[in-house]
Amino acid sequence: MIPIQLTLEGLYSYQERQKIDFENLTEAGLFGIFGSVGSGKSSILEAISFALYGETERLNARDKRTYNMMNLKSNKSYIEFDFLNYENKKFRATREFRRNSKNFEDVKTPTVTFYEWKNENWIPLEHSNAEKLVGLSYANFKRTIIIPQGQFKEFLELGATERTNMMKEIFSLQRFDLQNNVSVLNAKNRSELDQLEGQLKGFEEVNEEQISAQKEHLKTEQQKFEEVQNVFRETEEKYVKLKTLKDDFEMLHQKKSDFEKLTQQKSEIDILETKTELYDSVFRIFTPLVSEKNKLAKEIYEQQKSKEQQFKILQETEIQFENTKNKLSAIQPKYEALHQSKIQENDLSLILQMLKFSDEIETLKERTKKGSEKVKEVEANQKLIQNKIEELSKNAELLKPKKLDSNLLLNVGNWFSERQKLTETLQIQAGKIDSKKLETQKILDELKPFKINPETFKNDFKTQIETLENQRKTISEKRNHLEVQQKLAHFANELHDGESCPLCGALEHPNIVHFDDVNSELNEIQKQIEQLEIQKEHIQKQLLEIEKILDRKKIFEEQLKSEEESLKQIQNNIDEHLKGFIWKEFSSENQNDFEEKRQQSFSIEKQIDELNRQISLEQKNLDKERENLDSYNKALEKFRLDEAKKEEQIKTNERNLKVLEWSNYKEKVIVDVEETYIKLAHSNLETEQNYNQFIKEEKEISPKLAEQKTIVHQLEKRISELEKEISENTNQIEKALSEQQFSTVEEVYQILAQEINVREIRNQIQQFRIQFETLKNSILELENKLKDFSFNDEEFLTIENQFKTFENDLKTANDSVVKIATEIERLEKEFRKKENLLKDLALLQKRAENLKIMTNLFKGAGFVQYVSSIYLRQLCDHANVRFHRMTRNQLSLQFNENNDFEIIDYLNEGRSRSVKTLSGGQAFQVSLSLALALAESVQTNAQSEKNFFFIDEGFGTQDVESVNIVFETLMNLQKENRIVGIISHVEELKEKIPVSLNITKDEEKGSLIEIV
Repeated sequence: MIPIQLTLEGLYSYQERQKIDFENLTEAGLFGIFGSVGSGKSSILEAISFALYGETERLNARDKRTYNMMNLKSNKSYIEFDFLNYENKKFRATREFRRNSKNFEDVKTPTVTFYEWKNENWIPLEHSNAEKLVGLSYANFKRTIIIPQGQFKEFLELGATERTNMMKEIFSLQRFDLQNNVSVLNAKNRSELDQLEGQLKGFEEVNEEQISAQKEHLKTEQQKFEEVQNVFRETEEKYVKLKTLKDDFEMLHQKKSDFEKLTQQKSEIDILETKTELYDSVFRIFTPLVSEKNKLAKEIYEQQKSKEQQFKILQETEIQFENTKNKLSAIQPKYEALHQSKIQENDLSLILQMLKFSDEIETLKERTKKGSEKVKEVEANQKLIQNKIEELSKNAELLKPKKLDSNLLLNVGNWFSERQKLTETLQIQAGKIDSKKLETQKILDELKPFKINPETFKNDFKTQIETLENQRKTISEKRNHLEVQQKLAHFANELHDGESCPLCGALEHPNIVHFDDVNSELNEIQKQIEQLEIQKEHIQKQLLEIEKILDRKKIFEEQLKSEEESLKQIQNNIDEHLKGFIWKEFSSENQNDFEEKRQQSFSIEKQIDELNRQISLEQKNLDKERENLDSYNKALEKFRLDEAKKEEQIKTNERNLKVLEWSNYKEKVIVDVEETYIKLAHSNLETEQNYNQFIKEEKEISPKLAEQKTIVHQLEKRISELEKEISENTNQIEKALSEQQFSTVEEVYQILAQEINVREIRNQIQQFRIQFETLKNSILELENKLKDFSFNDEEFLTIENQFKTFENDLKTANDSVVKIATEIERLEKEFRKKENLLKDLALLQKRAENLKIMTNLFKGAGFVQYVSSIYLRQLCDHANVRFHRMTRNQLSLQFNENNDFEIIDYLNEGRSRSVKTLSGGQAFQVSLSLALALAESVQTNAQSEKNFFFIDEGFGTQDVESVNIVFETLMNLQKENRIVGIISHVEELKEKIPVSLNITKDEEKGSLIEIV
């Protein structure tokens, strides 16, 4: 993350809006933020953290955070922070919160909005999650980018679990947490194994031996099938011949029977053919004529009916037209007098306006009178207020010479406050020194029981240990001698004549040596050796404990020396501060006198402020009265103008009167005139509307009447035409009856009533004749074919039974062959499946073994911890490059087996010790080295061109040489594309850093920022 711009307003000591352009600062690579204690340096970092995450290091939600963050002289706090993220995208975070105007301590919840810079515009985002944009949680943000005051050592002192979680988030180590993935794969593999094992249980009887047995059985059954098939074919040939002969005799008998039936039906078919031909002839001639007759009869009926209806409508229309003409004749005289009546209506309207204007003129005259009286009253009040303002201004001018200069009081007050702070700091520092001395004395008291010489104790203990080693060596030699003697005694006791000696191999043993029992002596020597070991271990423990105490003593002595130097520096600051008292009006030794004079000046200032407030209030009252006077004068002028306008309007209306006279209505009541006007207007409107309506009706009815007459005439014409067509149709029917030799038309209707389907009947007759001739010819052919043959039923039944028996035998044999072949095919298919399943089973079992190894590897996030430890060891290596140099090759950092940081002390034989034993300055050095190493790793991981972080305080714990080394280290970061911001009050750093921000605190305006 690279900062671009920060805007502050109403936050902590920042009362007025302040803007920081980081682009000028970050170009330098190293910049500083300097200012006195409490000026608002750390507030800049808190503003950035709060803008992004809504969190601060000093306050949480339970601390009434928004109220305590807001400047007490402000009613609004605003933070705006622009930055580039790890993807080099530009974002803006804003937070704003306001004070409740009715409750000073009630500050509303902040409103937060995030923006992204796109297409030369700030586009609002739908979320306010800074972690998505920055790539870090708030906890890791303040460990790697902005390191708040007092939190620099947090990463160094984190527990193993918290440190692993931090590394996991920063470097995305969750990609190495594959425990769940392996569990899913393992469960899936186990499920597939169970399914395969279940499937294989159904293949237990499928094997090659069973398939071979089935194939042998198939050969036997196939031989049986071939034998049965040969016998069946011979019998089948005989049976087919007899069956064919039988079918021919049966068919001849059946066809003769059918022919007799057809012969009986032939006379009926002939009658049906005659009847059908007559119907067809009548249908073709008379059907068109009858249909035309019916059609014409129907149409003439409908036309006559329609004529009756239209004639009725015509009569009604004529009556309606006559009524409308009568109404028009009746209203015509009244309509002709309408013009004169409207003129009278217009005159009444003008007279009504004139009466209303007269009433309004009377009202305006009354208001003008009252307004004039009010103007005189306001002018009198103006004069009184002006006199009061002059008197208050005179009193304020008399008090001003008695008031002391505000800048003088401010500077002197700041001097006394600074002296008090320095005095308190001196007392606190003295207390620290006393505390360190007490700690040192406690350590000396811890050494008293050991009664050692700190200069020679190591040699003394070494001598004691060497003495104990010599004693142990002597006793051990004696023990070895006794153990040999004990073994020889055992061999001597085991010697017998005729048995070989285990040492020399002799069979005779003339002079066997006798040894005393040495077991008790050996036990005593063993106890002595153990006692010596206990003494040696005790001495080593004492030595280790003394070394630890002396290390602590050395650390406290260094801290005491540092605190004494700080005390000396504070005393020098007090002396320099005393020299800076240059005001002759006051005494540097008499603060009470200054406070009394300041309070007197404040009291006079309050009196002047009160007088000015009263003057301002009276001035406002005077301005208000002036505004009232102007308002009243304008109102009076408006009344006069309105009165003149209305009188002129009355005259204009009077000139426009055409029929009526104004003098006849001048004294009348408006209500009576208005009632007369309304009645006349209503009567005129009604007359005009009725006349227009009647004219409209007349125009609408006239064309309808003409149209209706035309419709009736057309209907009468069509009826006449239809009557002629009906006469012609009747003549045609009579002519056809004569030609076809029918006496009446009813005879035709009877024939047509039969509704014979001519085509279907003709097809039926034709089919009958074809069937008759075909059957006759077929009988002749069969008789000729069978004249030389005879048929024996007994012989046929015998052959038929043999055929059925052999057919069943053949089917049984075939079913057996098919069944065995199907079984063989099934077994071979199942065997192939079994082979494939066994291959899959072997693969899954191998995979299960591999997954078991992976489960143990990734169990409990162990692999993540392992990867985290590798990252941390690399971090140590990178940090030690700078830490070695800062500590003049005296200390280095390492990561032990318990996943904790520890210090290697090269001044004490390279032994390790806890990071908690580091002094304040050393802790700052190692924390800075770790922070730089972590920033490098984060930059490499994010593949960003530049990286940035802030350091708040810590330089005050360094001596001059250490400050130079640290500063040189930070300057070298420019070559590595690192940007570092430093917050400090150390003057040596301020002189070395080329570009910086200087924070000053003004009592009136709050904290102010300037670029130096």
